[in-house]
Amino acid sequence: MTAMPTLFVSHGAPTFAIEPGLAGAQLHSLGQTLGKPRAIVVISPHWMTQGVEITATDRPETVHDFGGFPRELYALQYPAPGSPELATRVQQQLQSQGIPARLDARRGLDHGAWVPLLHLYPDADVPVIQVSLPIDADEAKAFALGQALAPLAQEGVLIIGSGSLTHNLYEFRSGEAAVASYAREFSVWVRQAVLDGDTARLLQTLRAAPHAARAHPSTEHFLPLLVAAGAAKLPTPVTVLDGGIRHGVLAMESYLFGRQVPVDVPEHEHA
Repeated sequence: MTAMPTLFVSHGAPTFAIEPGLAGAQLHSLGQTLGKPRAIVVISPHWMTQGVEITATDRPETVHDFGGFPRELYALQYPAPGSPELATRVQQQLQSQGIPARLDARRGLDHGAWVPLLHLYPDADVPVIQVSLPIDADEAKAFALGQALAPLAQEGVLIIGSGSLTHNLYEFRSGEAAVASYAREFSVWVRQAVLDGDTARLLQTLRAAPHAARAHPSTEHFLPLLVAAGAAKLPTPVTVLDGGIRHGVLAMESYLFGRQVPVDVPEHEHA
């Protein structure tokens, strides 16, 4: 069984599903390069619970957990199978590391999960389960959650933390707009910490990085990066997917931990 790297992906706005841009093209290329994992475990800030919960249905529905967007978004489906067996395995793994977890036999996949997967594995033929982000999670707890999940990667499971490298929706601008300098400066700081494999610096990001409070008025979209990093056992080789900054303030940068791979994107797919 081939061990898998771990991935942090910036999922941006829900319109990322229909406006892939460079970031979507990069994820598509990455999926082809990596090949299909045995299964996917994804953590998204759009499912936050008291304690940890795990989807355990064999056919998770596509949850359209957003409002006010184009009608075509609500027609999209991502009919990937679930895996009750893997859900139980994840529950046992977390509990063995002192993290209580419950199974949810009804919950589907929110847009933090299915929107990036539309680009990464568009055929929806890889089993997917989702692990919730605890409401009381901080940086250390998110990193520890990743560490607890890490053995799954050795079993051919792709662990994905889906969030956003920057996430200030108060400054979100519809359409494309000039890039806010603070979003770029914050992103550069985080990228260097990731490339250095500097765990201490990553755990201090929301207090030490330039413009951190503006880049993340709340923490939940940053924490999935720490889950992915925790599962990766830093320092490790990293592939940077620089998807640019959309809508002026949403950095679409993603990181593959544990492997350096080429991400070839045809020129016509950059738009």
